[in-house]
Amino acid sequence: MKISLSVFWCLSLLLFSLVSVGGAQVQPPATPPSDPTVDQSPQNTDQTQPPTTAPGAPAAGQTPATPQQTPPATNPPEQAPLAPQPRIGLRQPPPPIQKVPDIRQPGETGYWISVSGWFPNETPIVDKGHGAAYTQASLIKMQGKPNVTEGIDLGIAVGLHNAIRFSYFESRAAGNVTNATDLELWSQLYTAGNLVSTNYRLQNFKLSFDYLTWPYPVESRRFRLKTIYQIQYTTIRTAFDLPLLPLVDSTGAPLVDVNGNALSYAGEGSKSFILPSLGLGVAKYVTRHFRLEANATGFAIPHHTTTWDADASANLRVGHFEFKVGAKAFYFKTSTQADLYVRNTMAGAFVGLRWYSD
Repeated sequence: MKISLSVFWCLSLLLFSLVSVGGAQVQPPATPPSDPTVDQSPQNTDQTQPPTTAPGAPAAGQTPATPQQTPPATNPPEQAPLAPQPRIGLRQPPPPIQKVPDIRQPGETGYWISVSGWFPNETPIVDKGHGAAYTQASLIKMQGKPNVTEGIDLGIAVGLHNAIRFSYFESRAAGNVTNATDLELWSQLYTAGNLVSTNYRLQNFKLSFDYLTWPYPVESRRFRLKTIYQIQYTTIRTAFDLPLLPLVDSTGAPLVDVNGNALSYAGEGSKSFILPSLGLGVAKYVTRHFRLEANATGFAIPHHTTTWDADASANLRVGHFEFKVGAKAFYFKTSTQADLYVRNTMAGAFVGLRWYSD
């Protein structure tokens, strides 16, 4: 019996142990107290999902790492402001200047040829200079009315609105005068009361450069102011004679002087000079085919040589031809340091005709 009871109790304890272990295995795990800040929704127990542990949190069973203490922020020491540094690099070039359209008026391109007729009334005066070695007077006015003074002008446009011109004119006249006093002219003595014949020929050659001074740029303006640079050569030949005195005797034999030379009452000589000239010229293009123009130049060497000239005209262009009408004046005086010098102021109306290549 004792053995049976022992066996019974052993079986009972074994059975109770089995029941207790089975119950412990099926009992759900204890749930921690609810935290309002924690999401209470059921978690997916799939092993493929990432753990619910927050990143950086210590794993279960590990001691949480002590976070590093960040030292308190400190203000860096103030530094002195840096001096401005020079800019290094190439400066951009300025934008190109816009080209302004340049409108040339007719006659400001190509070349031209013109002829003119001038009608001055004055004649030259001859007088004794400071270099004369004689005592007789020499003052005499050349006689006669000048014929039409012919002129020619050649020009060519150069650059923008500039031009080079060559011009020439010639004047001549002849006449008689009875001298009131004794005169010595070109080493000939003309006693008072004689009829003296006079004859002269004046020539003037001129090379000019007309330079546009204003406006600049020209654009479509119709006014022109030009500076004129010139060099000119002037020469005048004067001749005198006694036409009423005989040159032969009653037999027709030529009369001779004390030296045995054939007698002659003619006296002839020339005076010339070369001078530069400076001046201004203006032109107003009223229309493309009608313009008003004026020019003036001059130069003087005190007590020696002087010259000046001026002109003004109205010009009408038809096709390649231009008709010109105006007035002109010219003054010259040869050197007063010579034995004789010549002076004259010529003024009068003129007309002209010019042909343009353009």
